[in-house]
Amino acid sequence: MNLPAAESLSGTPMKIAVAINPAASFGRSRDAGHEAVGFIRAAGWGVVVLEAESYGALRCLVERTLAAGVAALVVVGGDGMVHLGVNALAGMDIPLGIVPTGTGNDVARLLMLPLNDTSAACGRLLEALGKGGRRIDAGRVTAGGEVTYFAGVLSAGFDAAVNERANSWSWPRGKSRYNLAMLRELGSFRPITYTVTADDVTWHQPALLISVANGRSIGGGMMITPEAVADDGWLDMFVVKPLSRLRFLAVFPKVFAGKHTNHPAVEIRRVRKVRLEAEGVVAYADGERIAALPVDVDVIPAGLWVLA
Repeated sequence: MNLPAAESLSGTPMKIAVAINPAASFGRSRDAGHEAVGFIRAAGWGVVVLEAESYGALRCLVERTLAAGVAALVVVGGDGMVHLGVNALAGMDIPLGIVPTGTGNDVARLLMLPLNDTSAACGRLLEALGKGGRRIDAGRVTAGGEVTYFAGVLSAGFDAAVNERANSWSWPRGKSRYNLAMLRELGSFRPITYTVTADDVTWHQPALLISVANGRSIGGGMMITPEAVADDGWLDMFVVKPLSRLRFLAVFPKVFAGKHTNHPAVEIRRVRKVRLEAEGVVAYADGERIAALPVDVDVIPAGLWVLA
């Protein structure tokens, strides 16, 4: 592959900021950040390496670096790092590159990026730099007076409760932790009655979960909204109506292939804005904890520039 030289974005600062996941201290992802820096430098770009001991400190470092001016921000990690990048770039005309090294990588899957292959991912983003990348929609969440952005999926209900449980565990790592947390949560979870307002129509909705998706998958490839398009100016609202545990476990494996959409308990509708209200329910977006409901979600068409 012929990689573009640094002068391909004439008139912009010729440095790329690379933010490295502060939690990547084990396994094959441990050295991915510095490997990515090496690939980008070898292509002729100056690199600003951003590392910190925590996500909060890294977020502040990213914001200061963007304010000083860079050609692009590259994040190395999983959906948590993508979430950091999306929110750092909100309102800025700077592209986001992703070197996916996480266990979920659902935003990278949406963009069809090479997974857990640092060389291929860097080649892809450098090629996109030369071609200009692409614009995708961004989801915007307003809760408690705070605004947060996401690229993939916001969820509120059973899967968010699974995230809460999984995040409280340090073992096992990877997808098995999420799947085990799901089985544990299923034993005590009860249907939720939501008040939903979608495009100015309000109703009460009993459900196990409701997701509002710009992307297609959660949990490392569960294709909850397989027909979602990231740049069509719409969000896909995914509802799972109350099911018995046995019926839930019967339909669950179909989600990985997107074969669940015809099930009578599943409803998907395209929306531009949604308000979700329910007691004792926390919303997650791109795998990151956002806030307790109520939340207001809308779409910003072409709101995110990505190197994909």
